[in-house]
Amino acid sequence: MRHLKRGRKLGTDASHRKAMLRSLAVALFANERIKTTEARAKEVRSLVDKVITWGKSGDVHSRRLAIAELGDKEIVHRVFDDIAPRYESRDGGYTRIHKLGPRKGDAAPMVILELVE
Repeated sequence: MRHLKRGRKLGTDASHRKAMLRSLAVALFANERIKTTEARAKEVRSLVDKVITWGKSGDVHSRRLAIAELGDKEIVHRVFDDIAPRYESRDGGYTRIHKLGPRKGDAAPMVILELVE
């Protein structure tokens, strides 16, 4: 039974899933918009929102948590200095998902995940 088990498996083992979500989050912060599958977008959304919330607090502990989660100091610097100040008046919901339709080949539902302006 899956009682109290959070998150999607995404067809991978735990280390691959963690690395994939980390790279999706880094790509989203770098480009502010990515194209991915719907399940991956819904899963990475919580990670992105958490990092932006850390960026809004801006203290050293939050910065270290973000570096541990993302593994890229330059991206964390960008999140804390450029991206997070945009959302000072917003309490949550920093991302938006636009559905594109099925992917040719395996018919996986594709979406565009972007940061809200």
